[in-house]
Parts: sequence; structure tokens; C-alpha cells
Amino acid sequence: MSLEKARTLVVKVGSSLVTNEGRGVDAGAIARWAGEVAQICKAGRSVLLVSSGAIVEGMHRLGWAKRPHTMHELQAAAAVGQMGLVQCYETCFREHGLRTAQVLLTHADLADRQRYLNARSTLRTLLGLGVIPVINENDTVVTDEIRVGDNDTLAALVTNLVEADALVILTDQDGLFEADPRRNPAARLIEEALAGEPRLEEIAGGAGSGISLGGMITKVLAAKRAARSGAHTVIASGREPDVLLRLARGERVGTLLVAQTQPLAARKQWVADHLNVAGRLRLDAGAVKALVQNGKSLLPIGVTEVRGDFVRGEVVACESPDGREVARGLVNYSSAETRQIMRRPSSEIEAALGYVDEPELIHRDNLVLL
Repeated sequence: MSLEKARTLVVKVGSSLVTNEGRGVDAGAIARWAGEVAQICKAGRSVLLVSSGAIVEGMHRLGWAKRPHTMHELQAAAAVGQMGLVQCYETCFREHGLRTAQVLLTHADLADRQRYLNARSTLRTLLGLGVIPVINENDTVVTDEIRVGDNDTLAALVTNLVEADALVILTDQDGLFEADPRRNPAARLIEEALAGEPRLEEIAGGAGSGISLGGMITKVLAAKRAARSGAHTVIASGREPDVLLRLARGERVGTLLVAQTQPLAARKQWVADHLNVAGRLRLDAGAVKALVQNGKSLLPIGVTEVRGDFVRGEVVACESPDGREVARGLVNYSSAETRQIMRRPSSEIEAALGYVDEPELIHRDNLVLL
């Protein structure tokens, strides 16, 4: 298993790789990425870049030594830093005769079906034109309620959005180890595993450097998410010489997390990609079995508890009796209506509400198992 046959790749580059240890954008490093990506594109393949570094560049330009904590200061730093980051990418890719486009996204762009489809269409059009999309979270307008949270997750969402073949997460580590190599030099590198294996989340540690927001756990979870659309993920060191070219040639570098499942249909992928659900439904054991083992729709009788306020058509999470999320889907009734019909058979919906929209609370065509 390798990336040799991958036609479309999403490459995420961390802050520590594109900045000079917090002293702004590293033009030399970005020039190297541009050179490698250019060679891959000239071989007839497509690359989308998800690049961190805007806030760090903004901090440098504003003379701030420490990363701010308040949202408005982070937004200000991002606004200032995006100028330098994108300018550097544009200059470096122009040297290879390639054009770039800045694409800023928030979770709200991906949570709304129409905006999701618009983003998908824009990115695919850019690739068709031979333009390199340089993508980042729109930190300038983001809030805690709508933020993706880290660029590993954003890269996985983009992978699913364009149905890329592979996600490459470049970091300052050689890959995923069975223990933290900074504390245990004898720790063994995991060369290959299945994306989504529970043990990987147990192995992955917490946050990494003081510059980068994410840690290895966000990369493992990103691989799990990317696997939903059938994409394999590589976690590798961005300091390895010609790492992208070697991966594109099929060489084994870092940790390969293999997608084992069949890709989800586009509509279900959109449902699965919601980071923030509108509400939660607690199910009884029979309902969980009907969903997970038998592929059935969710009926009102199987719901034991309703949490949150939601309206018809929003995405809600479905939980097992012990609180584990097993599925999520587009609900046919509001939270108030669901509370009135829960624990009732579908034949009693009209008696409870005075009308019937659908016999199912969530139809199986609008439901994704996690």
C-alpha cells in the first residue's frame, strides 16, 4: 500500500514547518514545498495545500512574543499574517509557472449544504484550471461556535470535500510512534496501521509544540475522518528531504494509515463531516441494534432521551444507552416534536402531534454510522 497511484492529494503543512520558530514565515521552506508540489502537478496530479502559519506570521509582524488567548487578538493576528503567508506562496509558486488561490473556510461553510456544495465546486474548478488552492481556516471571522479547531481536521474535511485519494500531514515528527519519542528514544515507529483503530487514539499524545495548536491525536483523528471518503493518510516529517516527491513515487515514509472502508456517498459524507451537531438522541439497545446491525431507519419508539434544541432537517447525534455516539443524521422532526413522540410507535405520531411528516425520526438514507 502506497500513494503512488493517488491522483489528488491534500497536503497539510504545520506551523513549525513554514515559520522560523515563531519568527514569521520561512520563505526558504515554502519555496521547497512549492518546488515539490510543482513537480507532482507537472506529472498530471492535483495537490491542495492546507497551510498553517497565518497567526504566527501575524504575531511576528505585530511584534508579539506569545500567542494571544483572546479571540479578537487571534483574529487580528490572522488578518495581518494571511497577507504575508499567501504572498509568499504566490511568489514561490510563480517561480514554477503555477498560479495559487487563497481559500478560507469555517465549519459554518461546511455545515450548510449549499455552502458545502459551493466550496466543493470552487475547489474542483481551481484544480481543473491547474491552480493550487492554499487553504486555511478563516481565523479572521471564526468564533468558538463555528471554528474547525485545527488544520489537521480542516485538511481531513477538505479531503472528504473534494474526494481526494490521499491526505499527507507533514509535521515536525517522523510519524506516529508507539510512545512519545521525545521522552522515549527507543520508541518504535508505526509504519502502517488501519485508520480508525482505537489503539491509535490511545497511543497518540496531547498537544505538541507551543507554536502548533494540534498534537498527534488530531492527526490520528483526521486520518479516521479522511478514511470515510476512502482516502489513505500519511503522517510524516516535513523535514525529510523531498518527502512529497518520495511519497508520490510510492516510497514509504512516516506512518501510513490505511482507509479500509468503502467511501461514503456524498450526501452522507456531508452529514458525517458535521463537527457540531444540533442535538443528541439517546437510544435504547434495540434501536442501536436496528441501526448498526440491521441498517434500519431510526423510529421514535427507540428514543429514550432528547437533548438540545433543533429543527427539522438539522444534524443530530444518536447515542447508545451508555452515551457512545453510534450515528448521526438529518432529523425529520424538531426537538419539541421529538419529545412528544419519543417512546411511541410510528402509528401514534399523528395522535401525538396532529399530523405526520414521516414515519421515521431519521431515515436510513440520511443516517451515517460512525
